[in-house]
Amino acid sequence: MVLIPIVVLIGIIGILIFYNINIKKKLTTFSNVSSKINKLNALQDFMNITGEDTSVDEKIKKINQVLIDKFEIKYSTIVVFNGAEYVLKATNTDEKYWKNLTNLHTEEVFKDSISTATPKYITIDSEDEKLPYQQLDFSRAKSAMFFPLYIDSVYIGYWIIESSVIHAFDDTDTTLLEVIKDDIVSILKTVSYQTAMESIARVDQFTGLYSAEYLYGQAKSTIDTEATSIVSMFKITNIQEINDTYSRTTGNNIIIAVANWAKTYVKSTNVFVRYMGPKFAIVFVGQSEEEVTEVVKALKADLEDTQVEYINPETSESIYVRPRINFAIGNYYKGTGLESVTKKLEEYLDQAPIEEHNINFI
Repeated sequence: MVLIPIVVLIGIIGILIFYNINIKKKLTTFSNVSSKINKLNALQDFMNITGEDTSVDEKIKKINQVLIDKFEIKYSTIVVFNGAEYVLKATNTDEKYWKNLTNLHTEEVFKDSISTATPKYITIDSEDEKLPYQQLDFSRAKSAMFFPLYIDSVYIGYWIIESSVIHAFDDTDTTLLEVIKDDIVSILKTVSYQTAMESIARVDQFTGLYSAEYLYGQAKSTIDTEATSIVSMFKITNIQEINDTYSRTTGNNIIIAVANWAKTYVKSTNVFVRYMGPKFAIVFVGQSEEEVTEVVKALKADLEDTQVEYINPETSESIYVRPRINFAIGNYYKGTGLESVTKKLEEYLDQAPIEEHNINFI
């Protein structure tokens, strides 16, 4: 009779063991599914960030934060070589470590990794050790994985993740990390055109205005804060005549005077650039055609009243030279090509008769 309760007890224990094993399998499956969903969400986040109208630096910082949040990484740092120096593009480490982190390419422990384009995992075995590249606060990182970044076989920098736990990445799925690394490279490649546009934008020495490239780089995020904007381009149509009749210095002074006067009409929320040569562009951000029309009429009148003195070197006679201005105006809609609008306006101004000086809505 005693055997019956024992058999029942053993049976119950067996059922509980089976139940626990089954629950564990389900939890493991759920964890794997959750991990895959997390990764898919991260990839979607990457795509969304890439399409945002923000600077390249801001995009890379956001991507790094996604890596930290979605994959529970303690420290994540992305460093890019711009052809002249290593630049820290994103990190969640304290600023005092930044110099060290931008010099990892000089560390012997990572040189082979860079030359062979393979990841490098390093860790310590006891608390009294330190990672080879560490110079400050040895307790911060006790494990690290280093990934060199390449675009079309060209080395462009590295991504390093760190943990404050010894042997933290021993059981990490390196295949997944390689996929993430490839995603980082793809994003850096995707935004490379934007990087170029941002880096070549320069300030014109005569007018103090940004060049046309500024419109398609840094200024794009400002312009796209509104659904629609008005793009106005104007040209000094008699600049060649001024240069030939008087002097190139007089022509330059006309350009400077026109730019300075136009600046007084441009709000801080708008964008004003020297587009090319005697052409200038103003983007009236979020303003309607009716609002801009009155501003442009007043601006045109004032610009054509602008005078620059020319002194005849032979007679010492003072002559006051005035510019002749032709305007072309078009609509820009967020999400469309801003360069298509400016190209259309530029083509109109370049093909218009030289004596034309109107306000033309294209």
